[in-house]
Amino acid sequence: MHDKRADGAERLMLRASDDIPNNPRLPVLLHRGAVPAGDPAAAEALFARHGWQPAWRNGIYDFHHYHPNAHEALAIAAGQVRVRLGGEGGVTLDLAAGDVVVLPAGTGHRNLGQTPDLLVVGAYPPGAPPEQYTGRPGELPRALHAIPTVPAPPSDPVTGGPYPAG
Repeated sequence: MHDKRADGAERLMLRASDDIPNNPRLPVLLHRGAVPAGDPAAAEALFARHGWQPAWRNGIYDFHHYHPNAHEALAIAAGQVRVRLGGEGGVTLDLAAGDVVVLPAGTGHRNLGQTPDLLVVGAYPPGAPPEQYTGRPGELPRALHAIPTVPAPPSDPVTGGPYPAG
């Protein structure tokens, strides 16, 4: 399912794949042009204002991975990146400086290509430090147990409003 919210955010529900569980109850949110391009501190301040803890500045790994115990917000502070969400059969998005994508616990993501100047700001709501799974044997049963125990995000990290259900 892919739709647009009243606040302009796109909402995507991703199905589970063979090795990436995704999240059956919470959608991915995509906010286009939500933060000033070239200003990672502005993205960090926005996230912090809405209860998400800025955690790192870097890029996005070029292999499928997900966090079974944490939600994650990714702000594209500079550059452009093509990402695949949800595993091999998932959705491909082109993200540019200013865009923010919010990934519920269990949502697979992978960098398919980027510009040399890519800079991403990552943030998480309060909770356990994120674990990283890559679809290795034995991970999926643990992930399927962990994902439903992760509390819903305290807010949409861009608008500060309630995080929508799926």
